[in-house]
Amino acid sequence: MLTAIILQAATAGASFAAFAKLGAAIGAGLAAIGAGIGIGRIGGSAVEGIARQPEAVNDIRTNMIIAAALVEGVALFAIIIAVLAIVM
Repeated sequence: MLTAIILQAATAGASFAAFAKLGAAIGAGLAAIGAGIGIGRIGGSAVEGIARQPEAVNDIRTNMIIAAALVEGVALFAIIIAVLAIVM
């Protein structure tokens, strides 16, 4: 489906900027999806770890929040770069 749209745009004489914007939009979407999957896995693993060792809840929670913040930071950086590519 996406290949057909790109080929149609290429044969219609679309400029390179249009392809750059399409790539940036796809990149922003992939960054958001990847961050969602990553944070979901972090949360799931933390809940499983807390269920196995309830006495370690504070250590697990702290590590989970730090890891989720790092994933969120990378995703935000990727989305900002993609938006800048669209605007410029």
